[in-house]
Amino acid sequence: MILPVVAYGHPVLKKVGKEIDPSYPGLQTLISDMFETMYQSDGVGLAAQQVGKDIRLFIVDTSGYGDKHPEGKDFKRVFINAKIYKFEGEDVSFNEGCLSFPGVREDILRKTDIYMTSMDENFQPHDEKFTGIVSRVIQHEYDHNYGVLFIDRMSSLKKMLLKGRLMDISKGNVDVSYKMIFPLVKKKRK
Repeated sequence: MILPVVAYGHPVLKKVGKEIDPSYPGLQTLISDMFETMYQSDGVGLAAQQVGKDIRLFIVDTSGYGDKHPEGKDFKRVFINAKIYKFEGEDVSFNEGCLSFPGVREDILRKTDIYMTSMDENFQPHDEKFTGIVSRVIQHEYDHNYGVLFIDRMSSLKKMLLKGRLMDISKGNVDVSYKMIFPLVKKKRK
């Protein structure tokens, strides 16, 4: 089932996700629905917060980057209770977007390499190093699990310049090809 993506301004996007265990209700269905939602929205990653769940879960599929970034070829994974414990390499800029911010793309600096522990959808533990585009997409989705948005990694000036567009997103004044939930806009008192 395709789930609506939560838009910028919704409080769940700023929530730090809770760890989960195999008893989390409907987990396998949620994971399946997240992949379906991500593909329908032309995304390469999706975090639980983006579908309204404040848990530590995200998915990644960088297969679309395989031609330019060999490490991304055929890379499709589920990450549960992930913890990055080391950042390494250069700071590299890349033009990122986010399904919760339709139409917004900005250059974001991130380290090239990360070391991370996580569990897969069967709760098998993993301790791995990720590089290049895979590392970047993981870092973006991992940030969501900790209530950090990609705009939080922009300069104050860039955020100020985007203020009007961000307000439009939170009000639902955007053209988007996938289902979204826009935060409620409080009415002004007279």
